[in-house]
Amino acid sequence: MSQINILLLCGGDGSEHDISLVSAAYIKEQLEKSQDFNIIQVVIHRNYWETSDGSQASLGMDRILKTEKSQFRVDYAIPCIHGIPGETGDIQSFLEIVGLPYLGCPPEGSALAFNKISTKLWFNAAGIPNTPFTFIDSPSPDNLKKAHDFFSKFGAVFVKASSQGSSVGCYMVQQEHLLDDYISKAFSYSTSVLIEKCLRPRELETAVYEYQGKLIVTRPGEIITPNNNFYTFEEKYNQDSHSSTRIEADVSTEIQNEIRKYAEKAFRLLKLKDLSRIDFFLTEEDGVLLNEINTFPGMTPISMFPKMLENHGEHMQDFLRDRVLSAIKNNQQ
Repeated sequence: MSQINILLLCGGDGSEHDISLVSAAYIKEQLEKSQDFNIIQVVIHRNYWETSDGSQASLGMDRILKTEKSQFRVDYAIPCIHGIPGETGDIQSFLEIVGLPYLGCPPEGSALAFNKISTKLWFNAAGIPNTPFTFIDSPSPDNLKKAHDFFSKFGAVFVKASSQGSSVGCYMVQQEHLLDDYISKAFSYSTSVLIEKCLRPRELETAVYEYQGKLIVTRPGEIITPNNNFYTFEEKYNQDSHSSTRIEADVSTEIQNEIRKYAEKAFRLLKLKDLSRIDFFLTEEDGVLLNEINTFPGMTPISMFPKMLENHGEHMQDFLRDRVLSAIKNNQQ
């Protein structure tokens, strides 16, 4: 087999830029286990692309990646970008225009899943249970009244920027006099804001991915936070985090089957591709609730997706190789 040139894109414009670099290092390590893969890593900044040797790079419609020192014909791309512009579908749209096969979900599914409000509207339409919510598109007096009415109904809420990473621009509000301030903070991250009923659930996650022609939904893992608090961005990625994970949650077969059913339904409903991490809440009052979908989940040393994939019996390097070769074959047909 001739060598396959893989463009590993990372960084991006959002708040998860640095986490993307850590994930990319892990993916590169796994790809390098295949001797016929040549990996060209490019960090995306706001106005330019940069290779590991500091050269600026550009990708043309001919699928040639040009740098100041060399050029490569790219066979496959991995947009390892958490948040903007990766999980928003922007990079995927560009790659599809170029005609370059890539790892991950297509533009429309990525955009729908990245917007917490649109995702929940699709869930409701498809009969997939999720947390009670409302949303506002501006901090107008009428909208703030709507938010306060929702708070009064449930006593405590989560305020979330609608189009950001899962833990960015998210706030637990337990005192009503703080609600307007947190809404204002959320609007600094996004043009619309989701307001959800505050739950104290168990947080369960499952890896959903395509491998050797099959869609696989792993057994759910569990995130355990200190005193059952909100799983913040700092708790998720900080090496000093006090949160812990269980690769297999202690839940009944009935709960596992329910999670598997809704995870597969959501993946197919949004026409996702290759991989995602689908997160659930489990509550005594409401049972299983689908929380959100991450279309390019974290791939850091402490991330759940690779742990759950390996626990299911696959190896990350084999999964990546399968996706690369399958996409290239389909692209040549």
